[in-house]
Amino acid sequence: MNHSLGTLADPAEYNARLALDNQPTEALLDALKSMLRIRFAEEAVAELSISGEAKCPCHLGIGQEAVAVGISSQLRASDRVFGGHRSHSHYLALGACLNKMMAASRGMGGSMHLFAPEAGFHGSVPIVGATIPIAAGAALAAKMDGNGDVAVGYFGDGACEEGVMHETLNMAAVMQLPCLFVVENNLYSSHLDIGLRQPANSVARFAEANCIATRVVDGNDVVAVRHAAGELIEATRRGDGPGFLEAVTFRWRGHVGPNEDIDVGVQRAPEVLAAWKKRDPVAR
Repeated sequence: MNHSLGTLADPAEYNARLALDNQPTEALLDALKSMLRIRFAEEAVAELSISGEAKCPCHLGIGQEAVAVGISSQLRASDRVFGGHRSHSHYLALGACLNKMMAASRGMGGSMHLFAPEAGFHGSVPIVGATIPIAAGAALAAKMDGNGDVAVGYFGDGACEEGVMHETLNMAAVMQLPCLFVVENNLYSSHLDIGLRQPANSVARFAEANCIATRVVDGNDVVAVRHAAGELIEATRRGDGPGFLEAVTFRWRGHVGPNEDIDVGVQRAPEVLAAWKKRDPVAR
């Protein structure tokens, strides 16, 4: 089978304006407002880090806003969402309080200590891959509650190399858990390109091996993400088992901190980053 992302991984593709014909205006405006809120908040965090006022590590997802916004549009407050160390977007896309995010743990925490259960965000965790089994546990609780709620676990392509992901996908499939696994495939784990870590650049193959329904989309197209997430979430709500959404995107800043890291890795040259910026989910 072909497990390549093909043109989805090519920054020279998918940079035209989105086709918005026949899309509901209010939903589009809400998506744009949400993406802008996330973008401005993260740019502010970057400035606080540069000035030295913020003294904790910051993991920014600038350029990846469409993933969380598209998915969150299909969720309800009683669903259970979990994010990793790069989770400002996951938290804010649910409508959680920006001021509380900036003052996480009374200023002693950071991106890895976010919590807003009233909005459906049940925590961000620093351990790579930890959201995957936690979300599965929350999905089991949701199934037992019988209210049609789902759990969502966000993680990156690097987490797909953790053994716990494979164990959890197997369990979720066997137990038919109402869980949406979301991988934000930005083609990087820390500073290492996916081509140096995996034999293929699409990670949906792991879900397919466990007979889980998958969708692979342009993660910088908020409409495409919303449609794919809607299909998977609807199916898991009605009892069809878990879903797996691979959203292909790219972070503009480095693994940690506000710098662009154009001097590390093998696919982060200035011209590559410039090409990805033309695929900006907000501008499109």
